[in-house]
Amino acid sequence: MIDDTMLEAEEKMEKAVEVAKENFSGIRTGRAHPGMFSKIVVDYYGAPTPLQQLASFQTPEARTILVTPFDKGAMANIEKALRESDLGVNPSNDGNIIRCVLPALTEERRKEYIKMARAQGEDAKVSIRNIRRQAKESIEKLVKDGEVGEDEGSRAEKDLETTTKKYVDTVDDLLKGKESELLEV
Repeated sequence: MIDDTMLEAEEKMEKAVEVAKENFSGIRTGRAHPGMFSKIVVDYYGAPTPLQQLASFQTPEARTILVTPFDKGAMANIEKALRESDLGVNPSNDGNIIRCVLPALTEERRKEYIKMARAQGEDAKVSIRNIRRQAKESIEKLVKDGEVGEDEGSRAEKDLETTTKKYVDTVDDLLKGKESELLEV
């Protein structure tokens, strides 16, 4: 019973860390990378479709990304979605590809991105703590119902704290890496 609770909590914490990694990859740094476009949605024949399903990406230079649509008919909608995104790009197309040159990051913009990264990191840590709270409640319920002994319950709670700390530290490490990446000029 306790093993199932611990395993489920650890799996959920792992997923929270994965979501944090994904969110951090969406935050722009000085280099162009396809992960920046993961949150952009394009109106494709009336249906909101993720840009990554409609085009391929190439990065010939550090601040340039080439978007090659699979369907040339979607070119105008992709260009519109890129222009309206929060990336600050002004896309230009030549009929086959859309070229996006990312502007250099200003000090102010870097600080804004760091704030965004910290907020996302805090969200991930809150989610990990919520998972811990739920697991702790179910362990306490098992002890209260007499399904497991108090020693076993307290041992499981200590293990849960250790696991929680491990995943919170992982999120902190990811955040530190993202911050140093953002401050790099």
